[in-house]
Amino acid sequence: MENRIRELREERHMTQLRLSTELGVSQETVSAYEKQKHYPSFIQLVKMSELFHTSIDYLMGRSDIRNPVKPCDDENGKLLQFTKQLSKCQLELTYAYMQGLLDMSGLQRRGSTR
Repeated sequence: MENRIRELREERHMTQLRLSTELGVSQETVSAYEKQKHYPSFIQLVKMSELFHTSIDYLMGRSDIRNPVKPCDDENGKLLQFTKQLSKCQLELTYAYMQGLLDMSGLQRRGSTR
């Protein structure tokens, strides 16, 4: 974790003082985090993960993946979750239906109707 916090802080051209202000801790505490003399609380880890746009696991050195894929909570994410549950045949039918919808909308935009 020593190198990750320092590395991320330096990538953002942040001083220890600035990071300490963002986290609501002293500069000495940030220094201790970077030297692994003291470990951040869960709240501090969450704040750093949001500030640096990375996972807590990456900050802790438990993963080399900075930004894991987050589950989608928008309409596209819902659609993706549904398609994962379909059989191959159902998925092919769904694709064909969606293509038909796209084809119809393209015709309607050009002023034609079926």
